[in-house]
Amino acid sequence: MLDDKTEQLQQVISSSDGPTVELAVSPGFEPSDRQNATGSNPVVAVGVVAKGRAPRFADQTELLLRSRLKAAAIDLMVVLGLGYVGNFLAGSTQWQFLRSLILGSVIGSYFLLRWKSRLSMLQMRSIELTLFGGVAIQMCLMMYSRTEHFANQGEAASIVGVQQFFFTAFCLHILTYGIFMPNTWRRAAVVMTCLACMPYLIAWYQQSTNTAVADLLATNHAGSPLPTTFIAALIGTFGSHIIHRTRREAFQAKQIMQYRLLEQIGSGGMGEVYRAEHLLMKRPCAMKLIKSEKGTDASTIAKFEREVIATARLSHWNTIDIYDYGHTEDGTFYYVMELLEGDNLQSLVLRNGPLPPGRAIYLLIQACEALQEAHDVGLIHRDIKPANIFAAHRGGKWDVCKVLDFGLVRESRSDLANGDTSTSESSTRKGRASFSGTPGYMPPEQVTHYDSVDGRSDLYALGCVAYFLLTGRAPFEGKTTIDFIVAHATSKPPPIRGLNSNFSSELETALLRCLEKDPASRFPTVREFGKALSNCPESTEWDSDRAAAWWASLE
Repeated sequence: MLDDKTEQLQQVISSSDGPTVELAVSPGFEPSDRQNATGSNPVVAVGVVAKGRAPRFADQTELLLRSRLKAAAIDLMVVLGLGYVGNFLAGSTQWQFLRSLILGSVIGSYFLLRWKSRLSMLQMRSIELTLFGGVAIQMCLMMYSRTEHFANQGEAASIVGVQQFFFTAFCLHILTYGIFMPNTWRRAAVVMTCLACMPYLIAWYQQSTNTAVADLLATNHAGSPLPTTFIAALIGTFGSHIIHRTRREAFQAKQIMQYRLLEQIGSGGMGEVYRAEHLLMKRPCAMKLIKSEKGTDASTIAKFEREVIATARLSHWNTIDIYDYGHTEDGTFYYVMELLEGDNLQSLVLRNGPLPPGRAIYLLIQACEALQEAHDVGLIHRDIKPANIFAAHRGGKWDVCKVLDFGLVRESRSDLANGDTSTSESSTRKGRASFSGTPGYMPPEQVTHYDSVDGRSDLYALGCVAYFLLTGRAPFEGKTTIDFIVAHATSKPPPIRGLNSNFSSELETALLRCLEKDPASRFPTVREFGKALSNCPESTEWDSDRAAAWWASLE
């Protein structure tokens, strides 16, 4: 589908005369460039999750270590096996028992990793030392035997070549371990330092016990004074540390408790929304993160949490479902919602033009039903707008309306309704008033009486949404937030029939009644507005079958 980004007005109103009015624009989200397979913007909902231990970084390390050990075991089986067969065919039987033991331990380690479903970290680390230590021991044996062989023949150049070859082999072995095996830098340093010492110990032992080796090596005046294997160990330790730190940062960035974050699908003034997956249930979901560093103090986070709990009480089919919520160690508040397939009404209209009246009514009636349940339990949305209403695919049906972000847009500096008088009094003393909302869809009373608005404020905003769905524009436009506030309080919207005459007078009358400045002149409840919409002639022009055909035409 479409990939344009919808826009929200997010401004701060200030006046040089009198009190300052601060607008906290809604935490709604603009669609990201990443979309689902059909091109639509997924959204999230909230519900109940299975209990279980949150995944740890150590769990990920165990999985990675096991897969790396299996790969290393396969490689070593091939290399050591070919060498063993080659020596056997050549009639070389030196160190045959030890070589057979090492090859057998590698083969046994592979089948243990492949067949045993559960291995402890200690067991896997023992297998790791068996594999890499076994190879190191075999290289030491080969280095010792070849040096002895050429010493007996008095070949100084060959002895020097053997020494250089195996020192280089040990360097590669050390670097492979450092990069390939997941480790902390301390453990990596210990293991790689032990590996680095092994060729030097063999060389020292042979020179101490075999004067021929010492004399022949003494003729080499071009040897490197640098301890090459220890340099490799130092580099490997540093590389292991960088890889470990990067893995941990990536894990922390993509892991929130029992959820794995997959990709960002939206962002807004208060946080981000991610496509996520519950690690135990493997259920797709969406997660909204509200980070404390983005201007939200502890009291604000607490209000978000109370609102999420209240929203979770809502059970209407057309209300977004909340699955879970909580706090991370760094203070980030998160809540988890259902992942919806479809599009929000803002994007739907901007990309496809005004909706047919029947389809607009079909969606608006569902929104009325969701809002009525919220109003009945005392929840006022306060940020109804096209971007917060979603045309979703649920239960095998298309154009299932979902109302998003219930009750999450709250005053950030005072909350008299919740009895928080301390911040309210502080704000009053400073001559500041705060309110939240989206300017293009905010009723006049939400600016002046934010804490005392009732369901009729949501009704006004829903009327603005209806106007947008039918005309492709909001009822009022302006360059600044104050322009919108003044227009909502004093102006009449442009005549609807001047923008779209393709609907009945009954629909126009119902819509304009929602947009009355005085709340008492509007419908008393959103349920009454829904009934008025049902009585419009266009109410039978759209259903789930027509919706399915429309969405199928986009594929």
